[in-house]
Amino acid sequence: MAAKGKVKGVIANLVIVEATEAISQNEICYIAVGDRRLMAEVIKVIGTNVYVQVFESTRGMRVGDQVEFAGHLLEVTLGPGILSKNYDGLQNDLDKMHGVFLKRGEYTFPLDEDKLWDFKPLAKAGDPVEAGSWLGEVDENYQPHKIMVPFVFEGSYTVKKVAEAGQYTISDQIAVLTDKDGQEIPVTMMQKWPVKRAIKAYREKPRPFKLLETGVRTIDTVNPIAEGGTGFIPGPFGTGKTVLQHAISKQAEADIVIIAACGERANEVVEIFTEFPELDDPHTGRKLMERTTIIANTSNMPVAAREASVYTAMTLAEYYRAMGLRVLLMADSTSRWAQALREMSNRLEELPGPDAFPMDLSAVIANFYARAGYVYLNNGATGSITFIGTVSPAGGNLKEPVTESTKKAARCFFALQQSRADGKRYPAINPIDSYSKYLEYPEFQDYIAQRVDGEWVGKVNELKRMLQRGLEVSEQMNILGDDGVPLDYHFTFWKAEVIDFVILQQDAFDKIDAVTPLERQEYMVNKVLEICHSDFAFDSFTEVGPYFKRVIHLLRQMNYSEFQSEKFNDYEQELREIVFEAVN
Repeated sequence: MAAKGKVKGVIANLVIVEATEAISQNEICYIAVGDRRLMAEVIKVIGTNVYVQVFESTRGMRVGDQVEFAGHLLEVTLGPGILSKNYDGLQNDLDKMHGVFLKRGEYTFPLDEDKLWDFKPLAKAGDPVEAGSWLGEVDENYQPHKIMVPFVFEGSYTVKKVAEAGQYTISDQIAVLTDKDGQEIPVTMMQKWPVKRAIKAYREKPRPFKLLETGVRTIDTVNPIAEGGTGFIPGPFGTGKTVLQHAISKQAEADIVIIAACGERANEVVEIFTEFPELDDPHTGRKLMERTTIIANTSNMPVAAREASVYTAMTLAEYYRAMGLRVLLMADSTSRWAQALREMSNRLEELPGPDAFPMDLSAVIANFYARAGYVYLNNGATGSITFIGTVSPAGGNLKEPVTESTKKAARCFFALQQSRADGKRYPAINPIDSYSKYLEYPEFQDYIAQRVDGEWVGKVNELKRMLQRGLEVSEQMNILGDDGVPLDYHFTFWKAEVIDFVILQQDAFDKIDAVTPLERQEYMVNKVLEICHSDFAFDSFTEVGPYFKRVIHLLRQMNYSEFQSEKFNDYEQELREIVFEAVN
């Protein structure tokens, strides 16, 4: 019988409940407000006082309202039919809801209970299995969706029987397992899992070592991220966080894309809803939305649901990783999630940390980022979750607590710079402040050497040194004037500009330049370094600027041309001629 209680106090969406029985941390409860039952989560228990965060507006809630505890934690429903769905932070199917505004207390089932799926068995009677083992598969939007032994099962089991190939709903029995005592356990295509607990249905979780190719040059070339790695994109408003996320989602080498809009402005979330269904998938030739799931929790929704949305998204990602798929998880913006944590911490009157954020903010963020990763499953297959979050620091201050805490957890730091965005230098990632710690790992270096060039890491570091030196020279030229510095300074400045315009900047609206394969990136980096290593012979600084503008123009035209096409080769030949003239 479910435990019960009654409302003792209401502080916005923090409600104090007097419980009659023992209650678990993170347990779900429902509070009766009129004819509505509002969902809430237990966040603190002190004696008989239970503090819960309500995922809805608490307007009209009164002391004495009845509370019923569900007996389970905040959980999601896992099974075929998750792809192409638009969920809220509690995994309610938004497309099943009616009206312009979401109604309080309205919850919808996340999957289609009536749809028939073409099931194909993978296991057979007598096979030993454990949590996460593959029993069969169905085709979900052209993705091999594995039907697995529920993750809540502990120990080893034996398959007694598996359903024959055919059409079944998610509620139909597709297998029967027996435990060590011989007890029979039926299995369907559907299972549930608490979102705050990581799914660990894998044998090993090594340090990520494979490059995740995104097609964005300033990431792949200068600060690469690994498949199964973590990164974050901080930047002030208007610097291109959302557009960059869209580009990565569309182009990255991933099987599944999950977008978590945790507290973003409603108009930006609407853009995701309207734009993603129209985006063509360059990998499949179909629509990107076929292999995408959107978790939407806008800034005008209750703050408690922001926390739920990021955990829901990560749990869905772990589910698909256990199928041996490569998952790309994008969260926009984790700052809103941190603000929700701060709000609830303040209402609980906990000891505040910097800027009134919780004292354990760094630990909460680190634990969440740690759920991403590259894994070897129990059957030898591999799967991965690559997590990239965005941070919206107030006033663009990258020293604020959320950014600093995230820097400790994430391995890649892609800092968007206001001055680059104002100068229309997109993507506006600052190449000097940004970094990728994966470049320091020997296994990642070895993988890069196999994919492109054994000297690739050295070349990347050389590009960064030239950019740093170019920035220093630029500052001196601004102070002393063009005629107040040696001629070498002008060469240094313009060589850095060549790297910036040709390698770092990219046109997201050009069909060819929008996505650059790694082999092409390698070719253009070698071409740019060849020019930067050349000793040019000019008598006056007035000749340097116009000459390098011609060089930049030709290199950019190469970026806009099909790789190794006739037009591409013509531009390269013209470039070769003007470089030859200037160095002799």
